[in-house]
Amino acid sequence: MRDSIARVFGLVLAFAYAAAIVWLYSSQPQTVAEVSGALSASLGAYRADDVAFADGLRFFRRDQFAAARLAFERADPAHRDPRTQFYIAYADYREGWGRVYHDDVRFAHGLAAVERAIAVAPQGRVVVDDPDLQLHSADELKAELEAGLRYDASDLNPFTLFRPRK
Repeated sequence: MRDSIARVFGLVLAFAYAAAIVWLYSSQPQTVAEVSGALSASLGAYRADDVAFADGLRFFRRDQFAAARLAFERADPAHRDPRTQFYIAYADYREGWGRVYHDDVRFAHGLAAVERAIAVAPQGRVVVDDPDLQLHSADELKAELEAGLRYDASDLNPFTLFRPRK
């Protein structure tokens, strides 16, 4: 009797270990915070830190985008909150936007953040109702970031110096 219980326990343990390996391979977390956040998100218990998010919003509204990104990263270390990832991407967009040229590094970082937001959002749709923003959805922001990273003949248009930042 004990021998069969030990075998069943070993089999269950082996399946749990295999499931953990498959989950790690499929989600590919980069940090321990991402692992713990993904586990708690799969259980429905993950929440972004509201105090750090409020700090990030305060910095964002004062155009202190580097400080805002740090606060947003502190609010969502596991990268599982779509709204926080949207604001990280928007901070990258605002800091990287220029009348003459765009900062490709900031735009690429912002594109990665908006793609994370879309990936973790329910049904892949992120909409932020913030009256201070001109771009309210992740799709709009992603299109702006991709356009900023693209090189084409419109980059030589002198009238682009007069376009507003969104």
